Amino acid sequence: MAWLIRRCFIVSFLFFSVNLWAQSSTFYVDPASGNDLNIGSIEAPFKTINKGISALTSSGTIYLRGGTYLLSVTVRPTLSGSASGYFNLWAYPGELPILDFSTQPFGNSSRGLNIAVNYWHVKGLEVKNAGDNGIYITGGFNIIENCAIHDNKDTGLQISENGHDNRIINCDSYNNADPSQANADGFAPKLGVGDNNYFYGCRAWQNSDDGWDGYLDTAIDVTTVLENCWCFKNGYLKDGSASSGNGNGFKMGGSTGQNLAHNFILKNCLVFDNRVKGFDQNHNRGSMTLYNCSALNNGSYNFSINETLNEGKILTIKNSISLGSSGVRLLSTVIEQCNTWSAGFSVSGADFKSINTAAAYGPRKSDGSLPEIDLMHLQSGSKLIDAGVDVGIPFLGLAPDLGAFEFVPGPTKVESSIIISNKFSLLQNYPNPFNPETTIQYLIPASGLVEIKIYDVNGRLVKELFNGFNEAGIHEINWKGMSQAGSKVASGNYFCTVKFKNQFRSLKLVLLK
Repeated sequence: MAWLIRRCFIVSFLFFSVNLWAQSSTFYVDPASGNDLNIGSIEAPFKTINKGISALTSSGTIYLRGGTYLLSVTVRPTLSGSASGYFNLWAYPGELPILDFSTQPFGNSSRGLNIAVNYWHVKGLEVKNAGDNGIYITGGFNIIENCAIHDNKDTGLQISENGHDNRIINCDSYNNADPSQANADGFAPKLGVGDNNYFYGCRAWQNSDDGWDGYLDTAIDVTTVLENCWCFKNGYLKDGSASSGNGNGFKMGGSTGQNLAHNFILKNCLVFDNRVKGFDQNHNRGSMTLYNCSALNNGSYNFSINETLNEGKILTIKNSISLGSSGVRLLSTVIEQCNTWSAGFSVSGADFKSINTAAAYGPRKSDGSLPEIDLMHLQSGSKLIDAGVDVGIPFLGLAPDLGAFEFVPGPTKVESSIIISNKFSLLQNYPNPFNPETTIQYLIPASGLVEIKIYDVNGRLVKELFNGFNEAGIHEINWKGMSQAGSKVASGNYFCTVKFKNQFRSLKLVLLK
């Protein structure tokens, strides 16, 4: 009888353990030592990604161990997370999972990673050799971070079919080429893409068609934002030969006879050495806003935006640089200020630390951010320093500089007094009390998403100052005492909150008039 009791206890314990793992929110996958009959723990990992996905029943994380995952079928998440509970598909810290779809046939259904759901965070993966797109997104509120997408037979990362509110952070897309060489872009928020997609710190190079493509067919009036993105050498194949594709850098929209509007906003973006154009309208009828952008030696034009826009749409270019023999052709109705082709300005190679492009191809920093380069960074003494106009982008000095990179003369007074401590910090604004504006400074120890909001004393939102991606370091932003609607606010006490990785810091601001 005793042995029977012990046996029942052991069976019950094992059942309890398996059931506990079935309810776990964290699973591990290892292509070398895993087995899909395992329970998915770090000691007993699954073998396939789709098994890990099927094990999730609520928000949770799948860690992919390093190594090559040889895949012939599309990886498809099936459940949506929520704003308070993302599903995570992450590289195990310090390791590189490579999703290799070499055995997929060429064709529209042969995507690598297909995200048709919401609230997924994909981080640290390499996706290559898919028969179509490397990553294809039709859901919303997803984050793709620190991924390399290359050698796929269509666009590296595409957002279509009303894919909206997605954030693509610190990703590279390169050497993508389809058999016709006319479709494969680096990144493509296009066709029936939804609204409010955002790219930060991304690079696209040597794709057979374009770096970014915003071409529309059914989407009517959507907005895409690019910040701190680099686009170069598109319109060339992996072996360096010219492709038969369009060969543009940032192609901001376009449609065939439908006058569709893709509202493109580009801030601090760099484009060079693309076979044809740098910043290209491509018949886009929407508004295009380019702030502090730099273009160098693109084939025919650095900036080509000269076709009529839809009623109410505008072209705005400020604080931007065009260098090299490539020209600029713009609408006569363009709203422009402080560009190198404007009256009173001139530019030459002597204004920059370097115009050698080699370093832009280099490896990213350990946190996934773009490499440090001298390319198109202003040289001390350049007349382009402090020569711009305030467009709402933080700047050092008396006024914004021209181009994608703000000149940094050395440690500022604030930086020298803080000593970076790897702690998320919010400094007291200055001046305080203030009128008419004040500067808010904050320190984040790692790259990530940041939200900055102003509230009144009753806890009502007054203005969202920033919602985007920052790299590690000290940042500053100005508040001019304006509400979200653009009206001046009354004198009184206000509170600024800064959110970083689910941490909050706040301080009191005093506006006196």
